[in-house]
Amino acid sequence: MTEYDIQGPARTCAVTGRELKPGDRFYAVLREDGGKLVRSDTAADAWTGPPEGVVAYWAGKVPAATDKPRRPVVNDEVLLDCFARLAGTADADGLNFRYVAALLLMRRKRFKFEDAVRDAAGNDVMVLRDARGGAVHHVTDPRLTDEQIGAVQAEVFRVLGWQ
Repeated sequence: MTEYDIQGPARTCAVTGRELKPGDRFYAVLREDGGKLVRSDTAADAWTGPPEGVVAYWAGKVPAATDKPRRPVVNDEVLLDCFARLAGTADADGLNFRYVAALLLMRRKRFKFEDAVRDAAGNDVMVLRDARGGAVHHVTDPRLTDEQIGAVQAEVFRVLGWQ
């Protein structure tokens, strides 16, 4: 099973060091560092835009302790941005993350399955079309088990702050 060592929401601004309190708006950044995906959060008033080379970024609000847990709202654009930034990665964790992101985008009807082909290296590759823009994407199948897909999906949701 693939494990990612990514911290969840920090509740501390990466720029100012101050605590992010319930109700505070923030921006989260996901970047690759030494082969690992690392998340950092920045208070909205300290945000100057996404750093160069990030995998994904998104805005959020620190929930109040009394807020009831709710079903995560999946932001297709954040998921699509993360998927696109991992194009061309050879890292196993990045391939798994991108594959599961593609499955989620297909479930959300953002991507449409067109074909399955085999590349020159003998890997199975899904050919997907973006339902909105028409772009074609080739996604290597890392041959994950159902259990591994569930674990990677849970990690995608945790990393993006959707659970």
